[in-house]
Parts: sequence; structure tokens; C-alpha cells
Amino acid sequence: MKLTSLMTGVAMVGLVTAGSGVLNVIPSSVDQAVAAQIKQSRSATQDKIVAIGKIKGKPGSADLMRKGFKDLQPIGIQPGGAGMVVNLYSKNEDTTLSLCTMFDVVVAVKKGRIEKFPPNEVK
Repeated sequence: MKLTSLMTGVAMVGLVTAGSGVLNVIPSSVDQAVAAQIKQSRSATQDKIVAIGKIKGKPGSADLMRKGFKDLQPIGIQPGGAGMVVNLYSKNEDTTLSLCTMFDVVVAVKKGRIEKFPPNEVK
């Protein structure tokens, strides 16, 4: 009977030790997956900013903005473009875009929340 109790105790210690080893492996692999997603998300956002930056001020830039940034909210209006521009902020992408509503083109794009661009950037 004593041998059975001893074997049960050893088996329990072995299970707990093996189980804790598995639990330590899971978070690190999850952390790596999350880090990879964040890195991919950052590069995708950066790619969107670069793509719009290349064609800002040209026809089609507003369409590209609408396709790439789904959650745009107006945060400010200022003189610029051909009259007034509307500054739109994407919380998901943490990016502000300035849209000339007269010609429907993006005139400025920058990472972060910017309520008012410098005048030379939105002309």
C-alpha cells in the first residue's frame, strides 16, 4: 500500500512539472504570434501611408484613402487646398489625412492625431 502511495505521489509531481513546462511554452508562442501580427499591421499601415503619400494631390487619392482607411472621423477643418480641407483621423491606423473636399483629393497624410496641419502642408 505504501508503494502505491509513493508511486501516485511521484506521478502527480511528474504531471505538475510537465504541465507547467507546457504552460510556459504556450505564452511565448502566443506572444510571438501577436508580435508578428503587430509587425504586419504596422507595415500594412505604413504601406497605406506611403501609397497615399505618393499620389496625394492627384485624382484617385481620396478613393485610395476610403479603401485603405475604414474608420475615418472628422477632427478638424482648416484653410487649404482649394478653399477648406477636412482633417480625418483613423483610430485603428493612428493616422490623420487631410482631404480637399473641392477636388476630392488627399493633400496631407501623417501618422498620429493631428487636428491642424501646418499651412504649407495643405496648400
